[in-house]
Amino acid sequence: VQLQASGGGLVQTGGSLRLSCAASGSAFSINVMSWYRQTPGKQRELVASITNGHNINYSDSAKGRFTIHRETFKNTIHLQMDSLKPEDTAVYYCNLRESTTPVNEYWGQGTQVTVSS
Repeated sequence: VQLQASGGGLVQTGGSLRLSCAASGSAFSINVMSWYRQTPGKQRELVASITNGHNINYSDSAKGRFTIHRETFKNTIHLQMDSLKPEDTAVYYCNLRESTTPVNEYWGQGTQVTVSS
């Protein structure tokens, strides 16, 4: 399974960006796709996740500003990010975790999001 992320860029405070992530290859049908982000010197943190059944979870920082969406019957997700703040600046990574034993997990290459003040 390979994950291809796209959509990062530079935006001013209050602006919007939309990230996309498409998985290619055969992923187990029961899975969770997520967006994580990481800044230098910090651990990677979960931003939002969505299961194949469209159960959604957001971090506290993403609630009310970000919306994760999953295309039906596809391992493709989008993250609509509105009201962006400088503290949202990070490299955003797409993740797919299969509900298998053992768990299989895949990461995309990361896409830079920079919010200028």
